[in-house]
Amino acid sequence: MTPTDIAVIALSVAGIFFAIVAAVGVLRLPDLYTRAHAASKSDTLGAVLSLGAAALAFGAGVPTVKTVLLLVFMFLTNPTAAHAIARAAEDQDIEPWTADEEGDA
Repeated sequence: MTPTDIAVIALSVAGIFFAIVAAVGVLRLPDLYTRAHAASKSDTLGAVLSLGAAALAFGAGVPTVKTVLLLVFMFLTNPTAAHAIARAAEDQDIEPWTADEEGDA
């Protein structure tokens, strides 16, 4: 196994891990704001790591350039979209969750 293969496997596993963390965060967190935070941070990192693994697996060439451009696009747009969703929720007067709502004060 070459060092490139090891790097591809490591990046893929890390990407899958962060994608799972994002999914668990979206399912388990109590409100839109915390869910958007979990999705934007963890999902972006998972996608970037997975695309990095794909770029390494492709080697040098046009597919790698396209993969890196997609990686940059996702790195810029995922957090921006999450911010827009949170901003829209704030404009709609959606209140963030507080510990008082559960009686855990």
